[in-house]
Amino acid sequence: MLPEPSQGYSTLNIAANVATSSSSFSFKVEQAEEAMTAESGESSLIFCEICVDRKERDQMFTIQSCGHVFCNECISKHVAARLEYNVHGIRCPAVNCGSAIEFDSCRSFMPKDVLEKWDEMLCDALVDASQKFYCPFKDCSAMLVRDSDEVIRESECPICRRLFCAQCYVPWHPGVDCEEFHRMNEDERGREDLMLRELAKAKSWNRCPRCKYYVERNQGCIHMTCRCGFQFCYTCGEPWSSAHGGC
Repeated sequence: MLPEPSQGYSTLNIAANVATSSSSFSFKVEQAEEAMTAESGESSLIFCEICVDRKERDQMFTIQSCGHVFCNECISKHVAARLEYNVHGIRCPAVNCGSAIEFDSCRSFMPKDVLEKWDEMLCDALVDASQKFYCPFKDCSAMLVRDSDEVIRESECPICRRLFCAQCYVPWHPGVDCEEFHRMNEDERGREDLMLRELAKAKSWNRCPRCKYYVERNQGCIHMTCRCGFQFCYTCGEPWSSAHGGC
């Protein structure tokens, strides 16, 4: 028989070995659990075929008509890019798919400016081309619809509240008919220019054929000399010469 002290030593050694083995086993279990958790977390992410990235489920968008899945950010960029090309019927970006992406299904994540532009283009597409026109003011450009066959000249944009001509679709030109307005130079079509033109017509003023400055004849003969030095007949507007007779 082995001495008692040896037996005691052997028992302690075994206990120590068992404790070490148990500790090692627990550590390995913890490692396995962590690996499983990491693997489970990775598998819960969804792959986007556009940006080639994995994202959380709530960051993904499923196209209802075909089932293809892309991240919200990529779909938003896809829609915005198509709108830039004036395409309102947005299709699935998957290769050889072409299923429609519904406007209402994108409301929850699409940027507001993209949604507004898309909505405007969809409404625009529903109106017959012969019935629609746009506010002539560049800072407005709202789409308007002609809902009557009645001939109207002066009209008001319901968006910017400014007057425009409903016959030639330009800013309102009081006292000047459409044909005459379009014969005018661009720098003569401002509000002040039109008011001056209307006043000149009421006062029977004429314009110098050379510099286009308004000239008023309040007395004397019809031989006029403009401030630019050009001489002309006030009645017919022709250049004045010694051979010019009465008009």
